[in-house]
Amino acid sequence: MSTTHHHSLRKRLADLRGPGTAPRPLDARALAALAANPGCRRRALMDAAGVDKGAVAEVLGAPARFGQSRFAFSRGHAFEARVKRDGCAELLRLLGAADPGVPAEVPDLAAPGPEGRAARTRLALAEAPAGSWTLLDHPLLALEVAGSLAYLEPDAVAVAPDGRWTVVEIKSFPILDGGADAQKVGAAARQAAVYVLALDAVEPGRARPDVLLVCPRDFSNLPTAEWVDVRKQLAVTGRQLTRLTRIEDIAATLPEGTTFDLRYAADGSTPTRSRIELSQAVDAVPAAYAPECLSTCELAFHCRDRSRADGCVESLGRGLRGELGTLTTVDAVLSAAHGEAGDPADPAVAALRRAAALRAEALAAPVPGAGVPAQQAGEGAGERAGDAACR
Repeated sequence: MSTTHHHSLRKRLADLRGPGTAPRPLDARALAALAANPGCRRRALMDAAGVDKGAVAEVLGAPARFGQSRFAFSRGHAFEARVKRDGCAELLRLLGAADPGVPAEVPDLAAPGPEGRAARTRLALAEAPAGSWTLLDHPLLALEVAGSLAYLEPDAVAVAPDGRWTVVEIKSFPILDGGADAQKVGAAARQAAVYVLALDAVEPGRARPDVLLVCPRDFSNLPTAEWVDVRKQLAVTGRQLTRLTRIEDIAATLPEGTTFDLRYAADGSTPTRSRIELSQAVDAVPAAYAPECLSTCELAFHCRDRSRADGCVESLGRGLRGELGTLTTVDAVLSAAHGEAGDPADPAVAALRRAAALRAEALAAPVPGAGVPAQQAGEGAGERAGDAACR
């Protein structure tokens, strides 16, 4: 992308965000969530523009309540400081340094602006001396995503004496009896894979495909570590990110004057933009809602309400959407199940009609239960059988 083109795109994204509004950084966690749902143009555009989706959701009346509590955030910072104290001696030990008592070189990465910090990080990686350890504390890496630059900040990147680069992820969830929560480890692996992709953009092949995950051991605050192979996450995330529609193409489809600016009052405390006007701007960008969005996106509740209002089967889950084939709405599914529409040769239609027939048969054959009136027992058994058949 040429410099002129890049500046033009940045101005367009600034207009979408709102004049004078500082952009929210697009971090690795957001990129991993975006890669898991590459068809969502709404999130892609708003994240690239640095829109505060949480504030937008508040104005829309559909706030999402997830993320770290202040206590967990403080605990995480305290644990990271413990891991990196005394010249990062503990971190060197976990990395497998032959002599962790020898302090590593920790270059100063301070520079004005994200572009300066990213350039300083690239220089520090290039100048790391061979034969000794170099630790980059909170480096800044740049990764182009859908035509827009994202700046990513891992907890640390270690340069080994052999010149290999290792991503270090420091988390506050515990490793109990040698194992950690699989879901949390998976989320950390997807996040770390984004950092490895960004390092590959600096120099392909230098970054290790396994990352060091540092966590508290058992119920103490003592650090321990696991090596996590992220090759699978690298392949999936890299493939999904390349599928994202270019941000400039998404922005070009929007009506003239579309903006997500909240238009704060003079004191900076209260959004003055109407809910209807903001909702129209948000809904002008197509979304791809799925139940998984509820744990990863601030706009999930708003998108879920819209998806349900439109009768989209995606609101029931991606797996079900895939099984239903050409039946894309709840009304179409019900019509097919009741024999009012649909091709009987379609496997999805045939399965729906079979399920509906089994449910009707079960409801017509009451089974008396102990101490329960026959009619109520029959209805309960029929509902259970019908639900099982539909599943």
